Amino acid sequence: MVPQDLINDVASYVREQGGLETGCGTGVDGLFAICRENPTRFEAIIYEPIMCLVLQGAKEAQLDDRRVRYGAGMSLIVSHALPVSAGVTDATPDQPYVALALRLDLATARSLYDEIGAAEGQERASHSMSVADSDAALIDAIGRLFRLSQNPVEVQALAPLVLKEIHFRLLRAQHGGMLRQLLLHESPASRISKAIAMIRERYKAQLPVADLAAAAGMSQSTFHEHFKTLTSTTPLQYQKELRLMEARRLLISGGTSVAAAAYDVGYESPTQFSREYARKFGVPPRDEKPLPAAAS
Repeated sequence: MVPQDLINDVASYVREQGGLETGCGTGVDGLFAICRENPTRFEAIIYEPIMCLVLQGAKEAQLDDRRVRYGAGMSLIVSHALPVSAGVTDATPDQPYVALALRLDLATARSLYDEIGAAEGQERASHSMSVADSDAALIDAIGRLFRLSQNPVEVQALAPLVLKEIHFRLLRAQHGGMLRQLLLHESPASRISKAIAMIRERYKAQLPVADLAAAAGMSQSTFHEHFKTLTSTTPLQYQKELRLMEARRLLISGGTSVAAAAYDVGYESPTQFSREYARKFGVPPRDEKPLPAAAS
């Protein structure tokens, strides 16, 4: 059960900071407060390794054929960088969507895993985007982190301790299996993360699956199987998602033509680019409107 005073405090903080449309940071690096008073359309976004605790309302995220919904008291753990479509589905002005999101510190998690990993066993890995009900201890720890984030002295003295506790609890959570697997040296999850890093670094280039498999230290068939299991998509589709999302950023930033955006992200055919862009975003790239200068 999420304490009502925590819901109220987070919502009030976001409103005071003017973050109803975008969410806002806090005094703790990597901790974000979110409050939305209405449902939102699904937007393409890259989920970095992160956890999100929903305090009120609900949100959904979709990656290819996998769709997850997380509501009040539930937490999302994302262990690998994933291009998803996500939107708030349950929110009203009286009962807004309220959440706290924390960027995961894999170095902190790894240091903890070295201490507790063996005791947790080597269960079968889950998906890299997993949702489950949060226990009272995790909700309490994240709530304490938010509250101390308002006090610079407490941030300096106490935030590292609470952050370590939160990562500890995530590693032990029922949906922390993929996070545990990621931290296990030479596990499939760890090897796939190397290939993902390669795709993100070189998303504009032609990347043969053989090269990605070699980077992961796997055969092509094994690599493809594990990549699909962990991310619900294929390596080439993952690269395409990155290209389209970067192209959209260029277009809404203004000053870039459709053809220029297509070539800039690695497409050889603006026609193919336009077709795939419209399929993903529901609007042809020529119809994208640049953001106003003050918002871009």
